[in-house]
Amino acid sequence: MDKYYISTAIAYTSGKPHIGNTYEAVLADAIARYKRFKGFDVYFQTGTDEHGQKIETKAKEEGKTPQEFVDEVAAEIKRIWDLMNVSYDKFVRTTDPKHEEVVKKIFKKMYDSGDIYKGEYKGLYCTPCESFWTESQLVDGKCPDCGREVEETTEEAYFFKLSKYQKQLEDYFAEHADFLEPSARRNEMLNNFIKPGVQDLCVSRTSFSWGIPVDFDPKHVVYVWLDALTNYITNIGYDPDGSSEEFSKWWPADLHLIGKDIVRFHSIYWPCFLWSLGVPLPKKVFGHPWLLTSSDKMSKSKGNVLYADDLVEEFGVDAIRFYLLHEIPFAADGNISRELLIERINTELANTLGNLVQRTIKMADKYFDSKIENKKVEEEIDKKYVEEINNLDVLVDKKIEELHIADALTVIFDLFRTSNKYIDENTPWVLAKEEDKKDRLETVLYNLLEAIRVGAIYLEPFMPDTSASILKQLNNDRKEPKYLADNEYNLGEATILFKRIDK
Repeated sequence: MDKYYISTAIAYTSGKPHIGNTYEAVLADAIARYKRFKGFDVYFQTGTDEHGQKIETKAKEEGKTPQEFVDEVAAEIKRIWDLMNVSYDKFVRTTDPKHEEVVKKIFKKMYDSGDIYKGEYKGLYCTPCESFWTESQLVDGKCPDCGREVEETTEEAYFFKLSKYQKQLEDYFAEHADFLEPSARRNEMLNNFIKPGVQDLCVSRTSFSWGIPVDFDPKHVVYVWLDALTNYITNIGYDPDGSSEEFSKWWPADLHLIGKDIVRFHSIYWPCFLWSLGVPLPKKVFGHPWLLTSSDKMSKSKGNVLYADDLVEEFGVDAIRFYLLHEIPFAADGNISRELLIERINTELANTLGNLVQRTIKMADKYFDSKIENKKVEEEIDKKYVEEINNLDVLVDKKIEELHIADALTVIFDLFRTSNKYIDENTPWVLAKEEDKKDRLETVLYNLLEAIRVGAIYLEPFMPDTSASILKQLNNDRKEPKYLADNEYNLGEATILFKRIDK
């Protein structure tokens, strides 16, 4: 059985995650579920990033220890991931003693090999982003990532020799065009960061204490990115003194799924750290777009933040999952608002999908007492319909492989749209009036039930509860994801999947 290791970035425990942060976990979940469905042995890792100056400051403001603070926030993040039906195999935390112990060894190994050296840091620091910048990198004198003020900092620090890997980075990007996607992110990293020359990286701090201590120089703590990025290997058994069988099985990761704002850390710093350790690189890093509200980045200061649990309470888990997975393009930012959500629920979920399932099951109940089999009274129109049902596998698979997740969901809904059209073209209510058309009517309803069954099976990675609800109504346990000519239906009761919402 082929293995598939997928990870999200670990969520920073500075506060409750908004819907944009939640999008990443749901996106990774859909891919992980699809890979399991296709027979892969999947390992899906997510979790929380819990050290750093920002957390130390926030904890102090709330009168808590940093550990108490991160325990509360990590529990809240996990609660939201669970609410959204995220089927992770491991929820990691960087305050886990095992992770901390291995990070200390990693730091020491890099130091012993000469890749880490002691120096002094003079630079411009953005506390919210935990990032150092040079004067030339600032935008209007402010942090280029978040647009906030930076402060001049001087402190003793250890540095990682990123510059040593300059050529290796350039060569790797040249030889592995698909390592970083989408291509716009790859071009940005190559032209803006790698080609101008990478600078050695500050990997320890002395101005705060909430971090993993450097064991041979305890006034230093390991700086956030070396601590955070290594979570992808420390949690599957990597150890500089001898890694486990689990590590050999799962590494290299097949996909790191991350936000576009942290691509630099995953596509430049992370490869160099791994080269330093003599560990292979992950197969792919994908920097997904952002979810905006009214075309604006979400921020508490702007008051435009939406939270997953609030939206779920109002619209349900699968409606939110559908919106996140269907409405955010492969490479461009997506938009979310209550108005857009309601529009999508009414058109796609209540109308295209819900109406199809309900009216098909009700017609089967009305005309055949809910018992349907294939009478094989076929017409030309059926061939194309059956072909579309059977094409689902190839089309969805191709879109998932390309990480065009929204398009994969569109393909499934195209089948539901075709099914509604098939009803209109075959007019079962007219066929029902003629006794000699009874077998044709049953064939039409049979074909519809097969399309719904196959569509529901493919819907599971995206909308697990809805998929289960449809299959329960069909009351059919055939799991083959293709049109079957010899199936039999003894249908359950039709229930409403999604209610239309009055705007």
